[in-house]
Amino acid sequence: MHAAVHPEPFSEELLRALRASGFEPTPVADAAAVVEAGDGWALVVIELGVDAEVGLAVARRVRSEVSAPVLVVASPESVEALDGAEFDDFLVTPIDPAELAVRVSRLTIGAGIAAPDEVISFKDLSLNLATYQATVGSEPIDLTYMEYELLRFFATNAGRVWSREQLLNRVWGYDYFGGARTVDVHVRRLRAKLGEERSSWITTVRSVGYRFG
Repeated sequence: MHAAVHPEPFSEELLRALRASGFEPTPVADAAAVVEAGDGWALVVIELGVDAEVGLAVARRVRSEVSAPVLVVASPESVEALDGAEFDDFLVTPIDPAELAVRVSRLTIGAGIAAPDEVISFKDLSLNLATYQATVGSEPIDLTYMEYELLRFFATNAGRVWSREQLLNRVWGYDYFGGARTVDVHVRRLRAKLGEERSSWITTVRSVGYRFG
């Protein structure tokens, strides 16, 4: 899905977060550039600069002439300028990729746009089910297919305790006979890739198995 982003150049933080949510950002110089493209946009993102009124003027015109939803990205200092402005939703920096994923998903679905890239989020973890991309804190993490599948299962079942046998059945399939050690190895790898700060998301429940969250 294509997202128009104003102004040019936009921040790398926003670029990474949008790509993690399944969008291909395209920089635009002004409202006219957005309007000329017609309905080719799935989303329009406007990152407010020092002069917030400039960006909000772009948002006002775009929203009146283009069917795509408008998301405004504002700094804490420019939040007050949003009162009375015309946009569909806003996000305050620093950008939380998981929050951005939820907001743009709601915006595009609400606008009648079928979002092909379903995203699962947990805190600052984002999993794109269409592209098998995973990001933590807006940074990509390199996962094998089964590491991704295990993390996906954990993230969609946070808080529940799963035995190793249950994980083998649910993630690897009923015909897999690799044994409980397979789960332990993948859990260790996931913890290492998530990093020291987030490795505690996967908790070992003694004599039972693992819990995520």
